Amino acid sequence: MHNSNHNQVTIPSPEHSHGGFAFAFNDSNFSDRILRIEIVTEPLDCRDDGGGGDGCTSLADWARNRKRRRDDFKKDNLSTAVDVAAEYPEEQILNQPDDGVDPENQDEEPAAMIEEPPSDEAANDNDSSWNMECSTVVRVETLHISSPILAARSPFFYKLFSNGMRESEERHVNVRINASEEAAFMELLNFIYSNTLTATTAPALLDVLMAADKFQVASCMRYCSRLLRNLPMTPESALLYLDLPSTVLMAEAVKPLTDAAKQFLAVRYKDMTKFQEEVLNLPLAGVEALLASDDLQIASEDAVYDFVLKWSRIHYPRIEDRREILGTRLAQYIRFPHMSCRKLRKVLTCSDFDHDFAQKSVVEALFFKAETPHKQRTFISDDNHILNHRFIERAYKYRPVKVVVFEQPRPQCVVYLDLKRDECASLFPAGRVYSQAFHLGGQGFFLSAHCNMDQQSSFHCFGLFLGMQEKGSVTFAVDYEFAVRSKPVEDYVSKYKGNYTFTGGKAVGYRNLFAIPWTSFIGEDSVYFIDGILHLRAELTIKH
Repeated sequence: MHNSNHNQVTIPSPEHSHGGFAFAFNDSNFSDRILRIEIVTEPLDCRDDGGGGDGCTSLADWARNRKRRRDDFKKDNLSTAVDVAAEYPEEQILNQPDDGVDPENQDEEPAAMIEEPPSDEAANDNDSSWNMECSTVVRVETLHISSPILAARSPFFYKLFSNGMRESEERHVNVRINASEEAAFMELLNFIYSNTLTATTAPALLDVLMAADKFQVASCMRYCSRLLRNLPMTPESALLYLDLPSTVLMAEAVKPLTDAAKQFLAVRYKDMTKFQEEVLNLPLAGVEALLASDDLQIASEDAVYDFVLKWSRIHYPRIEDRREILGTRLAQYIRFPHMSCRKLRKVLTCSDFDHDFAQKSVVEALFFKAETPHKQRTFISDDNHILNHRFIERAYKYRPVKVVVFEQPRPQCVVYLDLKRDECASLFPAGRVYSQAFHLGGQGFFLSAHCNMDQQSSFHCFGLFLGMQEKGSVTFAVDYEFAVRSKPVEDYVSKYKGNYTFTGGKAVGYRNLFAIPWTSFIGEDSVYFIDGILHLRAELTIKH
């Protein structure tokens, strides 16, 4: 395109031109250099199947080796799935909820003695000057190239043509690649000229992506990333995208692809209890993507902690390796502030964690629990979202509670359960939500809030129940009282008192706690929601 002075010609960047410069590709009439492509044999460590793929230079080869190693690992690693939670009956006297996990013994279970999978460190060591030692040039291909076009798209070629080296002063320039890279490299050169690729399959696009990373063609990386995102995602492909060599992962152009892979895994394994064996067999990158999610449908953060310990003991049987991977990678995804105090005590004595880290995490969690809700929200809304993400509450199946325990003059505890308006609204017409377990007199108890029919089955209403977890044939006589904050004074008002001799696995309570229909309870003018929160309190006292 000529400018207004008709004495200068402006050549558009191929990245911003519709047709690109495809017409100039390998055409001597539009070229100023000859590119000599030396194609060499694969390094010996890549061709050796026993080497774990450490020297692989094709991303597809690397991915295949990663998959083979994972498959071999799965054959040696038989993990036992934890039973799923039990269903709850509809009676007024209810059976207990069950995590399917013994909270007392979960983090003391013996580690399975298995071989650790080979390290991937070497596979992730990918820079633009790959190791070509022990390689032989098998043939040489030549292409006519335009140095301005290549330099405009690639800092690698820009430096090659302008750094004063011998190659920049001669008409011929040399590039050496492995045989497995040839197809991807030719695709990359074609893209630089034409802005298009002929590759359409995930393995081929992954190879081009790695070549684009090696030769610093960011526009091609973005293009490959977009095409890969448009392909159907599977657990296998998502894990490959998250387990790319480190230089590729660090590229901004690949971030949308890795974000999509993380989102796919987080959604697929949202309810971890349905995919327990699959989740325990996930590689590190997949576990990190899953644990980073706020939407996990998991019983409580205690269950996240138990899962992290179980996974790390399976995949890192050596205590030194396990402590390293927990301290540097996985522990940051455990939201200690939302764990129960009972489980936090176990963190302090767990040898899998560095003692100083465990102590710091527990102290921080206890300080957070002691803060007022307003102060807790300031932690969550702090500008440093990544650092403070551990303070955000997940979508727990069992709602967190605050508990105050007294030993004298007789065993007693006060339990606070807060429910959001939308949580309550979602219970209609027959839903229920359970609290995390709390303990009194050595026994575990729980609260459950229901939307159910009143005694005469004439309208829906809000019910609250108290249950004792299964533990032998012990019976407990308990006095209990339910209370709720109510407008206008916003103090706790007693709604129901009773006593009950509990046996394991039973629950008792009041079907219509507020003696009003559901529509009155949930309505905008309800006196029981204060700033959108229903504040419930239960007091339990063990009778002598």
